[in-house]
Parts: sequence; C-alpha cells; structure tokens
Amino acid sequence: MSSQPHEKGATFRELGGSVAAVVLALAVGGILMAAAGYDVGDAYANLFSGAFGSLYSLADTLLNTIPLLFTGLAVAVGFRAGLFNIGGEGQMYLAALATALVALALPTGMGLLGSLVALLAGALAGAAWGFLPGYLKARTGAHEVITTIMLNYIGILLTTYLVKTFFKAPGPVDQTPAVPQAFWLPELIPTTRLTWALVIGLVLVALTQWLLTRTVLGYELEAVGQNPEAAAYAGIPVGRRMVLAMALSGAIAGLAGSTLVLGVLHRFITHFSSGYAFTGIAVAILARNRPWGVVPAALLFGALQAGGLSMQLFARIPADLMTVVQGLVILFVSAPALFTLLRHRAGRWAAGRTARHQAAAGAEAAGTREGQP
Repeated sequence: MSSQPHEKGATFRELGGSVAAVVLALAVGGILMAAAGYDVGDAYANLFSGAFGSLYSLADTLLNTIPLLFTGLAVAVGFRAGLFNIGGEGQMYLAALATALVALALPTGMGLLGSLVALLAGALAGAAWGFLPGYLKARTGAHEVITTIMLNYIGILLTTYLVKTFFKAPGPVDQTPAVPQAFWLPELIPTTRLTWALVIGLVLVALTQWLLTRTVLGYELEAVGQNPEAAAYAGIPVGRRMVLAMALSGAIAGLAGSTLVLGVLHRFITHFSSGYAFTGIAVAILARNRPWGVVPAALLFGALQAGGLSMQLFARIPADLMTVVQGLVILFVSAPALFTLLRHRAGRWAAGRTARHQAAAGAEAAGTREGQP
C-alpha cells in the first residue's frame, strides 16, 4: 500500500514533464516563427482553429489521431517488454492489404460481421509480421531494431509487388478494387470522415491498460522489460514473452492499417502511409509508454497535423515548421533522461579520476617512505 502514493507521484511527475515539454516546444517554435518574421499570435490562432475551431476541424483532428492511437499503443506495448518495435510501417501495410483482400472475398451479406472478420485478418497479418523479429530476438539474439527496419522495407515492397502483379484495379493508380460498402466502418459524426475506428482505438487502449497493469501476463512483460535475467530466474519464460510482446505490438499496429482501409481509403493503396508508425514512436515517448497516456499524446500530434495545415494555408507558415515543433516535443521529453545519463557518466568519470589521483598519491607516498633510511 505504501508504494501506491509513490507510484502516483511518479506518474504525475511524468505527466508534468510531458506537459512542460509540449509548452516549451511551442514556445521555442514561436521564437523560430518570430525570428523568421511571422506573426506568432496569428500562427497559433490558426493552429488552434484548424484543429478545434469547428465540428469539422475537430473531426479532422480526430481522424489524424486514430492511426496514431494504434501505432503509439503498439510501440508502448513493445517498450514495456524492453523491445523497440520500429517495424510498425511494414505491419500496417501487410495488415491493410490482408483486410482489403479478405473484405473483397467475403459475401456482402455479412455486413458488420464481415467488417470484424476483415479487421481480425489485418490484426493477424500484423501479428505475424511482428512475430518474426520477436522470434529472431528470442532464438538468436538478433536486435529487433535492425530486423524490424528490414521488415519494413520488405513489407512495403512486398505489398506493392502483390498489388501491381495480382490485385490491381483498372486505372493508373496502384490500388486494389474498392471494398464493398457493406464493410465500411460507420460514420461516428455524420457528413464527416470520422468513423467508429476511434471507438475501436479507445477500447483497445482500455483493454491494453488492463492487460499490462491488472494481469499476470502484464506483470511478466514488465519484468522481462526491466530485467530479463531476473525474470528468467523467477521462472518467467523470457523468450516466449518477447515473442508474444512483439506479436501483440504488431497486431495493434496492423489495426492502424486495417481501420484506414475500412474507414477512410476503402481500398488498399500502395504507399498510403504518411509515416504513421514513426510518429507513433513519438506518441509512445510522449506518453511515457503508458497506454492511457497514448490518448492525449496521439490527440496532440493529430491536432498539430490538422492545425498545421491551417497554419500553412492562412498564416503562410511552412509545413516543415510543424515537423520541427514535433521534434522539439520529443527532444524536451527525452532531455531529462539524457541529462540524467550524462550526469551519471560525469559522476563515474569524476569518481574514477579521484580514485586514480588517490592511487597515484598513495604510490608516491609509499615510494617516499621506502626511500627514507
């Protein structure tokens, strides 16, 4: 019981650190705009209005938020087990193609059940693409960052080849035929593109939060991430948990692609992603790898994307500046850990230098005593 206040205090400190990082990033972004001759007040007013100024602006913000919910959550799950799943792009592409092909193959009379089957197919495809680096990590020690990066290229190029060769719809665009409308995800807000994919994402966040904090499996994944050797000594099957964590992470990332197909694109289009999985890494870092923290973090980046377009159109702010602000958010979130690491290494260097000086002084004193008659 006594550890709970300490844990809550640590959580609030992390939350405060993330909020401070966002505020500081916006402040530095404002300084850069002012230095370039832009009106900072007008720029941020357009950012806010473009993200939240109307029902349609809010819908666009939430539409940008949805894939980041999935990809950020996927990275957070991997991080909790001590694994860095940087392969979300490949997992998204495989899942999106699987969802489109299954939806095209199913009878339209299945309706909502067909949508669920297509989503499940996408999750399984993403899980399979996540299983591979997890298995290689557990069996051979191959670093998951290297294998997932390579599998990104393979997944994206493989889906492009399959569509161009076997599943391309007539026309100049490399895409599959449109999935039947019976399988499209229903609109959440009428006359907008916002669908029930948002609800799916929020439910998945809640389930993941419960899994990681209220189950034995969640405890085991946390133990593996904290100290694999100690976890193995405690009887936890470390290799299996690594594989499971990567497969689960891949399934969640895959749902980002699946919901885009059924909710927005309504077909598979080659090179459809604008880097959702890589932005998801930033979301997970800002969320401190906590599932519930992914929601506001994804919303922030969704708002920056939607509002950034308004800034570009009406305040003439370069779109790249929003990318700079996003990078500053991650820089300032990571800065405390970086400073702690540098301080720790500086302390070790100073301690080693002191020990060397003491050893040299001791040796000199011993030599002096030996030289005395």
